Amino acid sequence: MPTIEKILCSAPQGVISFVGAGGKTSLMFHLANLLLQSGHRVLTTTTTKIFLPAPEQSETLLVESDIKTLLRQASSCRKCSGHVTAARDYTPESGKLQGFTPDDITAFKESGLFDWILVEADGAAGRPLKAPDEHEPVIPSITTHVVAVAGLDVIGKPLSADNVFRSGIVARLTGLSETETVTESALARLIAHPDGFFKGAPPTSRRFTFLNKADNPERIASGAGIAQKLRQIGGSTATEAIIVGQALARITVHAVHQPGSSK
Repeated sequence: MPTIEKILCSAPQGVISFVGAGGKTSLMFHLANLLLQSGHRVLTTTTTKIFLPAPEQSETLLVESDIKTLLRQASSCRKCSGHVTAARDYTPESGKLQGFTPDDITAFKESGLFDWILVEADGAAGRPLKAPDEHEPVIPSITTHVVAVAGLDVIGKPLSADNVFRSGIVARLTGLSETETVTESALARLIAHPDGFFKGAPPTSRRFTFLNKADNPERIASGAGIAQKLRQIGGSTATEAIIVGQALARITVHAVHQPGSSK
């Protein structure tokens, strides 16, 4: 089974935007550290808000609103391991870092300081599934890869605000009524819908779906079922691959399905 960095990061550099719900932050930081171990220079940041990273997620955190100053700090940092997390501001009351604009992400890329820039471009209030509102997600135009994340633990649960962020939008896009059970077919429809998983993705970006929390055989099978349902509804071009795995203690890939293939 290929590793996550081989699936997503076959090129020497790029900008990956993470959207959706159910494990974006864990996936982003685990991938950053894998890229670091491979000798890449990595920036992790956000265009929304994220919690302060734990030391094992990122040893170096730079908080600075002026982009030029931040880039000088990153360039001259002797303690930096090659992986830097950056934010515009920090709000102690919420414990969250405030992110940058899409134009700022372009400036980071054009600086040449980083091989890979990983951006959390969406918020989900801790739910395993979401659909984007009108103002979401905030994906920089320079993004080369969009990774949409969902938690497989939502399958079989009611489509309610407790389980799904923006549950009313998910109901509209999937055809489910609120409180109905979230199904594999509904998740496939959300992947395929223009206003669903990949809303706002740059036309030239590569698109991947990461189905997280596949920690038992039933959920791994659900991942295969979602890929099959995506083919059946004619949405096989929506995503390049559906990656079924886990991203808690580390990233484990259990299966990779290519919806455009008959296999």
